[in-house]
Amino acid sequence: MEANRTPLYQVHRSLGARMIEFGGWQMPVHYTGILAEHRAVRAQVGLFDLSHMGEIEIAGPRAYAVCQELFVTDIARIRIMQAQYSVMCYADGGIVDDVIIYRLAEERYLVCVNAANRATDYGWMAEHNRGRADLIDRSDEYALVAIQGPQAQAILSQLTSHDLSAIRRYWATQGEVAGVPTLVARTGYTGEDGFELFVPAERAERVWQACGAVGRASNIVPVGLGARDTLRLEAGYLLYGNDIDTRTTPLEAGLQRLVHFEAGSFVGSEALRKQQTDGIEKQLVGIKMEGAGIPRHGYTIWSGDQEVGVVTSGTQSPMLGVGIALGYVPPSCADSGTPLAVAIRNRYIPAVVVKPPFYRRSK
Repeated sequence: MEANRTPLYQVHRSLGARMIEFGGWQMPVHYTGILAEHRAVRAQVGLFDLSHMGEIEIAGPRAYAVCQELFVTDIARIRIMQAQYSVMCYADGGIVDDVIIYRLAEERYLVCVNAANRATDYGWMAEHNRGRADLIDRSDEYALVAIQGPQAQAILSQLTSHDLSAIRRYWATQGEVAGVPTLVARTGYTGEDGFELFVPAERAERVWQACGAVGRASNIVPVGLGARDTLRLEAGYLLYGNDIDTRTTPLEAGLQRLVHFEAGSFVGSEALRKQQTDGIEKQLVGIKMEGAGIPRHGYTIWSGDQEVGVVTSGTQSPMLGVGIALGYVPPSCADSGTPLAVAIRNRYIPAVVVKPPFYRRSK
């Protein structure tokens, strides 16, 4: 089956992007190079096409009740125009997907889901909705453009009349960007300040080109999936399919802060309560290499002469100049400072457990 194309596909081709298939989509992996794009976002600003992501609307008088059952977080805490990071679980506690929920109105929520999980997520929501709320897959209606980095606000402010400084982290506003109706959200996946712009799909190119033109003086660069991955890993953000999936629970993945048992019963709550009582058998940790070597997905993790886990995400940190990784190990090996090793090309390279994020931007 031929991969889908975002509304900005031809723009990427014109910019000389190297395209790959990702989550069923033709996406740019890099334009000039992963390292240069990564550093540009950390130092100035980068522009991302995230239009492969899915958007599912849950609306109507029963929308709140449905969301409270679907997600592990307390939906009552989300105020209008606020966003919340959350996960959906199966009955056994395994993760269906991690999402961001935007509350657009009293009875209207927009859920941003991972591209490869769009159909699965919608099916799961529909199964548990049982016709109570209006459930609409709006993914084809939206394009998603992200502008991330220290100069993001200064650039975007030139394209909108909104006071962007008034938008706090994980809040949003409805308005116009470059004359295009836009949901402007102060969210991102890079560890930098920035915004994600939900725009009508047919007008995505206008917003992209406007950001590029205004940002030229700040050396804005287009950024592909390669640098998006190294940026999110430095920030300690999880990737579905690598760090979390149906075989991992929020408690194992270090997402305990999201699980609000006090909000009532949600799908998977019984299994997670039992796991909380019984204890977990594996725990996701951050790993920083102390020897030369780049940890990669699937590499084994060792404690002494015992194999204790596996790397789920790994790279050479462009900002730190050392190998960094996420991986699952037994709780006995999960404390910060615990010495470990990663098997790289038949060598056991020393490493240590650290608490993510690996890199934190200066205020």
